[in-house]
Amino acid sequence: MTAPQIYVSFPGTARQALTFYADVFGGELSLYTLAEFGRSDGPPDAIAHGTLSGTVAMAGSDAGPGDTPVRFQGLMLSLLGTAEPEVLHQWFDKLADGGAVVDPLAPKPWGASDGQVIDRHGLHWLIGYEPQ
Repeated sequence: MTAPQIYVSFPGTARQALTFYADVFGGELSLYTLAEFGRSDGPPDAIAHGTLSGTVAMAGSDAGPGDTPVRFQGLMLSLLGTAEPEVLHQWFDKLADGGAVVDPLAPKPWGASDGQVIDRHGLHWLIGYEPQ
């Protein structure tokens, strides 16, 4: 790994969330349950560890007893220039499905195109690109 990777503690929704992100971004999804890890500190089918590997990489698990699930304030996950504009627009639209558009992905006065969306799992994304 050459850069920080997000690791999210989901409130019992890790399987759904990580599957959603795999559908949005593509890549390889690996999910491991508490039972597979030999743990008994939660439901056997809860996700103990999951990873999405690809253009967008992330990892997460279901929050355990006493753990705080994800709550972001003042933090955005930036995907500025990480793919071609057409792909970035597709990702934005998919993340917006069931979520909330904060600022549409569109040209801005300074020349770049960007936008913000909070997806259905509560992650805040900044997506954009410079003109070609």
